[in-house]
Order: sequence, then structure tokens, then C-alpha cells
Amino acid sequence: MSEWYHEFVDTTHTPRPDELLCLFQLEPAAGFSIEDAAGRVASESSVGTWTELTTMKPRIRRLMAKAYEIQGNFVKVAYPLPLFEPGNMPQVLSSIAGNIFGMKAVQNVRLEDVRWPRRLLKSFQGPRLGSAGIRKIFRVAKRPLTATVPKPKLGLTAKGHARAGYEAWIGGIDLLKDDENLTSQSFNKFKERVNECFRLRDKAEKETGERKSYLINVTAETKEMLRRAKTVANAGGEYVMVDILTCGWAALQTLREECDSLKLAIHAHRAFHAAFTRNRLHGMSMLVVSDVARLIGVDQLHIGTVIGKLESPQEEVIALRNNLQQRAIESGAASLGQDWDGIKPVLPTCSGGLHPGLVPELIKLVGTDIIVQAGGGVWGHPDGGKAGAAALRQAIDVAMSGGSLEESARGHRELQRAIDTWGVATFK
Repeated sequence: MSEWYHEFVDTTHTPRPDELLCLFQLEPAAGFSIEDAAGRVASESSVGTWTELTTMKPRIRRLMAKAYEIQGNFVKVAYPLPLFEPGNMPQVLSSIAGNIFGMKAVQNVRLEDVRWPRRLLKSFQGPRLGSAGIRKIFRVAKRPLTATVPKPKLGLTAKGHARAGYEAWIGGIDLLKDDENLTSQSFNKFKERVNECFRLRDKAEKETGERKSYLINVTAETKEMLRRAKTVANAGGEYVMVDILTCGWAALQTLREECDSLKLAIHAHRAFHAAFTRNRLHGMSMLVVSDVARLIGVDQLHIGTVIGKLESPQEEVIALRNNLQQRAIESGAASLGQDWDGIKPVLPTCSGGLHPGLVPELIKLVGTDIIVQAGGGVWGHPDGGKAGAAALRQAIDVAMSGGSLEESARGHRELQRAIDTWGVATFK
């Protein structure tokens, strides 16, 4: 039986440009070698099964995936392009990230990276606007954009939510954002929230002279998401927000198609990702999630902060930023490389426990082409949300100028009060 699986291991194979490549981290179960595990993964994710087949004709054998490189517990597998249906992300992931996670011969399996061949890459739309298009909306060329989620994240009425948004907007925030679990509950109905928030958004724009927008959560059953997207477009919105993992890749593809006709950008929340990305030995990396999100066509995606409340190692956050923003990624020990070939960049969002005292360090670590999202770091300000929003913008201005937070705070009460409340942090 194991000899059959070893037919899917060929370390003499040289990957072709038109093959999809996967980098797996494999931990064989007791009694199995790394070659045994590699062969089983390549077999199960392509044309094999647990025994030899009389139906395995030469034409079909040419579709066999090949584990072509084994370095320690890291295995690279090449897949012939005809295995995949163009433009069908659920089918692709059912192949390379499907049954393999339950195989008895493998104690742990983690899909670390994917290299997408050009023909498959081009079968997906990619972002409608991308980073540059988003910046055009706000007429902001260089500084990080800002976002906030009203707190408490659930329980506010539609009118209370809109009033909070107005406070944040006139304080200096660019984007009001729903939390991932706010959709259309009894205390805050979707349509009422749309009407109230965009009414006050327009008021805030007139008063500040700045462009403002709203990341409203349309996550629901797919047809309902499309109806909600139309409601947002009719109200003059620029965005929808969607929980891309809980709604599913097929639903995201459908929403992306609808947003093309409605001329809406997509803000992608990654709620649920840690269920399969946090274990460093098993599941799928956030890097692969970011690949899929960019291919399908979100315009903004959460990547973590390094220094916030949620686990996000520095090397992962930087890799995600690069993968979302760069035209090409070089191959390396832990990367297969990728030429994005005209697929627009995605604007990374850093969120989770941020406050003004963390902003300079965040920008030093991740750069300025990001969205800085602070929830408690705005609404926990002792002088209220408007002051919290102002403090966040002041901290960004300091970081952009290379100045000192403490020195700048002497002339900005909002920033000083934020520093008095949360301090100034340095990443080590």
C-alpha cells in the first residue's frame, strides 16, 4: 500500500510555471515516514486513493500531484493545472485544503503557502479598487487611514451607533466600522443603521471638509448580503464589510461580483481565522487566507498589529502586509513566491487593542500604507469618543513627522489624556 503512495513522491520533478505549488508542514503519525506522509497528502489532494486502481489510465496518471521537495518536515507539492476549475475557489481549496487534514498517517498538517499559476490567478477578479483606489476616495496620499468600532460593540441602537460615528468622524476618524457580530439585531436594525449613519456621515463631511465613510457589516445568507449591499449603494456608501470566513468563499465571490456592478469596495474581516491559523503545526496559515482574499477581490483585510491584544507575531504581520501590497513576492525557505501579475494590492488593516500610545511603534513596524483601527483606544478615552478620535489622529501626525509623543502631547490635550490613561508602548 505504501509503495502506491510513494508514486506521488518524485524529488526529480521540476515544477512547471503552469503548476499550482503548495508548501506543507507535515508531522507523520507514529509508524510513518515523512515520505509516507508526503505521498498520502499528494495522493489525497489530487487523483489517488487508499489502494491501486485499475481505472488509473495514463491520461489520468498525468494529473498526479508530485511531492517534489522534502526538507525536514516541510514538503512542496506540485499540482497540474487541469485539476482545478478556473474561478472556483471552493473547488481549489477542497483539493489542496480538504481531506488531507483528517488523514490517519499524518499527525499534523499545515498548509503554509501557495503559488498560483498565471492562468488560475487570472480567473479571479482581484480587488475592484485596491489600496490606491481606496486612498482616492479619501484624497489621502500618505498617512494611514483611521477606523473605529463604536463600543460597546453590541447593544447600541441605530441612532446611538450613528451618534457615536458622528463623534468619531468630526474628531478625525476616516471610517466608522461595525463589529464582526453586528448585523441586524432587534436593537439595531440594518436599514435604520444605514439611514442614520449616512445622514450623519454627510453632516460630518460638511463640517470637517474631509471625506468620511462607513464599513457596514452586510454578513448574512448570500442573497440577503446582496440585498444589503444594494441598500448601502442606494444610501451613497462606498463600502460593504463582510466576515469572509464565516460567510464562506463562494458567498464572497458572489458578493464581489455584485459589488462590481454597485461600485462598492469590500472591507474583509477575518473573524474565525484563528480556529485554523493559530496552531503553528496544523491547519492553514493566514498567509494563504490573504492569498485567497486578494484573488477573490477584497480591498481591505485585517492583518494584526504585533503589539495589540490579539496574537500576531511580527514576522507573520510583515509577511501578510507584503503579500497584500507587493506586486511580487520572492521565493525563500518559507515562501514559494508569487507574481501577482496585475492583481491590485489590498490595504491592510491593523486592529485589536490599539490606542494612541502604540501608534508610532506600529507605524515603525508596519509602515504607513495601512488602516489604523482603534475601538477601545478611542471610546475608552476619558473625555469621550470625539477626543479619542482626535488623539488617534494626533498620534499619527506625530509618527509621520518623526516627533515625540510626549513632547507633542504638551500642546494637545486629547493626546495627553490618552497617554495619561494608557501610556506609551515600545515593542521589543
